[in-house]
Amino acid sequence: MQITASMVKELRERTGSGMMECKKALTEAGGDIEKAVDEMRKSGLAKADKKSGRIAAEGLVAVELSADKKQAAVVEVNCETDFVAGGDDFKAFTANVASLILGKSPADVDALKTMKLASGATVEDTRLAMVAKIGENIQVRRFVRVSTDASFGFYLHGTRICVLVEMANGNDELLKDIAMHIAASRPVCVDEKDVPADLLEKEKEIFIAQARESGKPDNIIEKMVEGRIRKYLAEVTLLGQPFVKDPDQTVAQLLKKAGATVKSFHRIAVGEGIEKKKENFADEVAQMAGQA
Repeated sequence: MQITASMVKELRERTGSGMMECKKALTEAGGDIEKAVDEMRKSGLAKADKKSGRIAAEGLVAVELSADKKQAAVVEVNCETDFVAGGDDFKAFTANVASLILGKSPADVDALKTMKLASGATVEDTRLAMVAKIGENIQVRRFVRVSTDASFGFYLHGTRICVLVEMANGNDELLKDIAMHIAASRPVCVDEKDVPADLLEKEKEIFIAQARESGKPDNIIEKMVEGRIRKYLAEVTLLGQPFVKDPDQTVAQLLKKAGATVKSFHRIAVGEGIEKKKENFADEVAQMAGQA
């Protein structure tokens, strides 16, 4: 059967694959477009499986708020290179997934994968099609979906860091200022009562060991440790930190003047916690030379 340009065009539109790949699939399927689509999907699954072990530490974060600012969603989608992260297809996919999370409130990433986007395809099928088309490992890594009786605001630092803030009795400007502060200063939690007990105990042990090296008596060591813990708590809690736009006042003082309260926050940075592969160009060249 003759493979026409219109058949290739239709297959390209349905799969998003290249012209030559579509023509080859149609030839192998004897001109049967449905069969070609099925075979290309199978091929895409195989490609995605091969690439799933590759490190994907680049990508984007996207955020969506409801009109009343009482519902919010933030998602991180990863790929292997910033070149792919900057592509229109990847941006659109990430934004569409964020909208889906806001609207459908999935329980977890596995549940999200089975949900359908506006295109009619599931998140997972769309991801696999992108892997086949783009040639990189792509993963929906994590998301946050939250509700409040107060208000949400956010700050996006480029496309790699998103901070979502839940605030009572605030305004849009204050919400954004606090979110920007969190993006820059990276507090662990809102206030002292929220500091994880194991983290505080670990720091206390370090402070005690350091203080004992001074050779001072136990009562003095105890006071030294108490002072260092107070300083540490101020450094890691949002309310204890000096406000980045006015270091002469703490965030707690700023909020008190405004009559506002930060109830929670989420800070998501692309690739955070993913161990990236370290490339050594000199070693790579030497290895290639040895194989020549």
